[in-house]
Amino acid sequence: MAVAGLSACSPDKLQFKSIDITGADYARDFTLTDHDGQARSLKDFKGKVVVVFFGFTQCPDVCPTALADLAQVKRQLGPLGERLQGIFISLDPERDTPEVLKAYMGNFDPGFLALRPTLAQLPEVAREFKIFYKKNEGKTPGSYTLDHSAGSYVFDTSGKVRLYSRSGAGPELLTSDIALLLKNS
Repeated sequence: MAVAGLSACSPDKLQFKSIDITGADYARDFTLTDHDGQARSLKDFKGKVVVVFFGFTQCPDVCPTALADLAQVKRQLGPLGERLQGIFISLDPERDTPEVLKAYMGNFDPGFLALRPTLAQLPEVAREFKIFYKKNEGKTPGSYTLDHSAGSYVFDTSGKVRLYSRSGAGPELLTSDIALLLKNS
């Protein structure tokens, strides 16, 4: 029994600051169209750490903060940052057109991609990633807002989900975890 307890403290196990979800049976993959019209899946980013965040471009606070933090993480990583791929998956394909998404991503990092599921794909991809979202009608048909889960999934360089980073955790925590993944890949 004592030996089993010691193996859990083995220096071979990476010590992350985010929630370690290695081996999860969800958040496995997606096939969605990016803001340039190209079909994308995780295998397209082999060799990079991929951070996936779900949201919508008209979000007043959580979404822009998460993407700004991710852009800061990329800068803080220095040369390692070239091996980080940020991906934003829209929960609002009705208003988040490819043009809107491309312009939005340009505010954070030109290398980040926005993916736009169809209305038919949205429930499936949200279910696969355990994302909650709910449309809240506004005073006019186009003035609705969305409540949604706020956190990022981090995939290692082989495309396996490894971490869940809670919204608001700050860029330092994510920088540390991504550097650890990149240095050990």
